[in-house]
Amino acid sequence: MSKSQRLHEELARLIASTLPGERLPSEPELAQRMQVSRATLREAMRTFETQGLIHRRQGSGTFVSHPSQVIESGLEVLESIDTLAKELGLQVAMGESNIERRPATEVEAKALGLSERDEVVSLSRVILAEGRPVAYLIDILPGDIFSAEELNSKYTGFVVDLLLKRGNPPLSNSRCEINAVTADQHVSRAMRIQRGDVLLRFIAYLHTTSGRVIDYSYSYFLPGYFSFHVIRRVENRHS
Repeated sequence: MSKSQRLHEELARLIASTLPGERLPSEPELAQRMQVSRATLREAMRTFETQGLIHRRQGSGTFVSHPSQVIESGLEVLESIDTLAKELGLQVAMGESNIERRPATEVEAKALGLSERDEVVSLSRVILAEGRPVAYLIDILPGDIFSAEELNSKYTGFVVDLLLKRGNPPLSNSRCEINAVTADQHVSRAMRIQRGDVLLRFIAYLHTTSGRVIDYSYSYFLPGYFSFHVIRRVENRHS
């Protein structure tokens, strides 16, 4: 057995024997116990973090998670986390949130077909499952899509659900780019993880039936709590 395999097995046994919510020994203590460098230990622990088995809190340490259920979804149909969670019987809640009206940035204006002088509404919020942050969602919309009254009375943290319930403007499709990224300072603070931790990121453009982009969004998901898949059609081009 290689040194790396032995390290992963020892960490797996330690995590399995620790109750959810309890803190693991500190990195220096674990590195000394397992006779590896802190850099090697940290790299091995990332594997368990992406599986949702542990999570790190800035300044507090590493805690065992053991998620009881994974939010699983195909990507063919656009659905909110709230809708997916209800289908699975998993309770989610909105954590820290912020609503801001401001001029569009250059990137936002280009994505939404606006000028930089035009107003946008920025909606950012943390989504909690089992009491911990599992997703961080940021939606940028043209300023004319939602009134202040509508946001104050009907917004529950899920923009797509609000748009679908209202039915206007009619929605057509969402183009989404998916990649793995490391958390920057802003995202890591919002999700209570370490800067540099790996997250799944969706960048999406929501189109109406007229072709207008009315939502430009960034969604960050904690691996281990989410499982996404795509059903691909088979075409025989050789017949």
